[in-house]
Amino acid sequence: MEARRSAVTIWQGDLLSGTGEVSSATSDHLRGVPVSWASRTEDPQGRTSPEELLAAAHSACFSMAMSGRLAKAGHTAERLEVRAEVTFEKRDAGWAVARSALSVRGRVPGADEATFREAAEGARDGCPISQALKGNVDLSVTATLEA
Repeated sequence: MEARRSAVTIWQGDLLSGTGEVSSATSDHLRGVPVSWASRTEDPQGRTSPEELLAAAHSACFSMAMSGRLAKAGHTAERLEVRAEVTFEKRDAGWAVARSALSVRGRVPGADEATFREAAEGARDGCPISQALKGNVDLSVTATLEA
């Protein structure tokens, strides 16, 4: 079994002053979202960047993986709020995605701190987006269980 998803970007101009628009081609939920080089390295000015899209993908993937891990431990998450902060930095060899720092706050009736933290660490290491980044990007997670 496999699933394919796609997106399309239309770019106009050179790297530094050009702009583009990203659209999802599978679900059609993203339509003409503006993107530019400046949105990656300076003030985004209402535009997105590949790194912001990567952060969105990582937070969504992580939340699903953590929910699954909690369910296997016998707990259903009432609410998980996951933030992924992706860092894009200039290095000697050029620009690179350096880190994806995940943070999760959650309400999980019946779960204790250790179970919650274990689920978060397992999801950090096991979600498919983390797997795609592993070895190239530093991954971290902080987990806060709400009472």
